[in-house]
Amino acid sequence: MPSDSEIRDILTSVKTIALVGWSPKPDRPSHRVADYLKRKGYRVIPVNPGQAGQKALGETVVATLAEAGPVDMVDIFRRSEEAGAVADEAVRLGAKVVWMQLGVIDEAAASRARQAGLQVVMNRCPAIEIPRLGL
Repeated sequence: MPSDSEIRDILTSVKTIALVGWSPKPDRPSHRVADYLKRKGYRVIPVNPGQAGQKALGETVVATLAEAGPVDMVDIFRRSEEAGAVADEAVRLGAKVVWMQLGVIDEAAASRARQAGLQVVMNRCPAIEIPRLGL
């Protein structure tokens, strides 16, 4: 588990976040977190194949992580069993950070991403960490 200083470094250095599993429904956590991150000054690219082409957060929703273009961080709002494929794609695409949301845990994927040089945060939410760390 990364230390508070490592999480602080991540959240103060990343600029562009692909949010995989974004929902257009305002009551969904992925929608609320994406909106919060956008308001905090991050560029948030929503990834949801069922919503591709729509406008959200000042961006066009994309179907795949690869379509998001270069990103600093991949924030995963998918079930744990689907997180590994997303993390592996984040590695292939050159992201710096893989962030798995609350309840999303895949130790093997986290290990692969770390071995490839990425920072990994798992079972945490940036919208909780930002105010907790006073960012």
